[in-house]
Amino acid sequence: MGCAVWACSLGCAETTIVRPAAQRKMKMPKLKGLEFWRNTLRGARYVVAPMVDQSELAWRLLSRRHGAQLCYTPMLHAQVFVRDANYRKENLYCEVCPEDRPLIVQFCANDPEVFVQAALLAQDYCDAIDLNLGCPQMIAKRGHYGAFLQEEWDLLQRMIMLANEKLSVPITCKIRVFPEVAKTVKYAQLLEVAGCQLLTVHGRTKEQKGPLAGVASWEHIQAVRKAVNIPVFANGNIQYLSDVERCIQKTGAHGVMSAEGNLHNPALFEGRNPVVWEMTEEYLEIVQQYPCPLSYVRAHLFKLWHHTLQIHQQLRDELAKVKTLEGLVAVNKELKLHCQEEIAHLKEEDKPKGELPFSHWICQPYVRPGPKETCKENGTSGMEGNNRGKRALEDEDDGNSDCLSKNKQKKKLRNPNKTFDPSLKPKYAKCDQCGNPKGNKCVFNLCRGCCKKRAFRETADCPGHGLLFKTKYEKALLWKSSQSNLPDIEMTAQKGEMEETRLLKEPIDGVA
Repeated sequence: MGCAVWACSLGCAETTIVRPAAQRKMKMPKLKGLEFWRNTLRGARYVVAPMVDQSELAWRLLSRRHGAQLCYTPMLHAQVFVRDANYRKENLYCEVCPEDRPLIVQFCANDPEVFVQAALLAQDYCDAIDLNLGCPQMIAKRGHYGAFLQEEWDLLQRMIMLANEKLSVPITCKIRVFPEVAKTVKYAQLLEVAGCQLLTVHGRTKEQKGPLAGVASWEHIQAVRKAVNIPVFANGNIQYLSDVERCIQKTGAHGVMSAEGNLHNPALFEGRNPVVWEMTEEYLEIVQQYPCPLSYVRAHLFKLWHHTLQIHQQLRDELAKVKTLEGLVAVNKELKLHCQEEIAHLKEEDKPKGELPFSHWICQPYVRPGPKETCKENGTSGMEGNNRGKRALEDEDDGNSDCLSKNKQKKKLRNPNKTFDPSLKPKYAKCDQCGNPKGNKCVFNLCRGCCKKRAFRETADCPGHGLLFKTKYEKALLWKSSQSNLPDIEMTAQKGEMEETRLLKEPIDGVA
């Protein structure tokens, strides 16, 4: 395949990129809305969600082989993507694969210029750019992106309008809902007016996450679908292909996105529940062709073998410890052998263990227990037979070690006096802007990140955070003024030297 070499420089070292010749052809006019969905995305209905460290190229290819019609990259950090050539290479540029289309690249960002710079660097390697407005995790709160931008409508409008103007590919968004349907609809309409060409709606609020996830609201998605004129993808409550069909009928969405369901059963969109080793072996073969970090592979095997690993606990520990791809392949084979032995001794009247719909060696959904269920399960049943009790995720208010996570129990062993009772934890005053703990001696009553931005903007000092923008600026002015006076000093010195020479010469001339 022919290729072209080009260079880019946006606040980073110049980087040479090899681009396939096919991508250098004259591009068609940018399609919009339903036309973009029908033609560029080929009317995709079955969509694999953007998942950090999980929707990498190898997993996308596996999902496409089993019914997925559209995939997203993992969420990429726009600022890092702009400044770090290695980050670009590892996450996008090295993954040119004709089978991996249509493809949407997702970025998290909170600055219009940075977002557009990152998107311009990525647009030749995908069919659209997605802005992440749905991540509810604490890292998104600290970084001020994802679902924690959903109240900043002016900023979002500016980001999408600028991207829509500058990019040669459409801009799309993935959002979470507000508790109020009316506010969610207004939010979606604002994004559409700004230039969003496709909207994915996750029917949960930003507070619904982890063990508190609960059920996604298809009513919110239905209301958005009726209120906008762009394609809408629904996200939430998808465990089987029948859920996909029900969701489309209920919401009227153009497509359905799956994350957790896809991770536990990559053949979900085929309507199949294959044996786990069929999927793991195929995935490991793809990984050998398209390598990715070992941590990604291990995480996928933990998801696929989740139900089996509750029974074969020793293999769970082995899977966690191996350091090579060959080691993961060996553990996978061992798990397969254990399951095949169990199948050989299976009787017709035997029911699946643990109230599962299928035997544990079948790909099937994992329903996350709520916090109370989890703690009760740990505190009362512990380990029964070979089944491992679930660790508690919440309900640690009383500091009872039976209800502590495994990590906190280890800390308790090292320090028996340590307590995890939230009521005994020190209370910190919050930053006036972002809610993080503020600096005790900050002159602006802000955390260090917000203080640094304000001090820089106002050219001010904050001794509490060690920020001396004003002092350094004044020193720079003094140095500059001293440099401008330097020629006068040099001229005076030269005149003094000439006068001294003249005086020395006079007595010498008299003697002569």
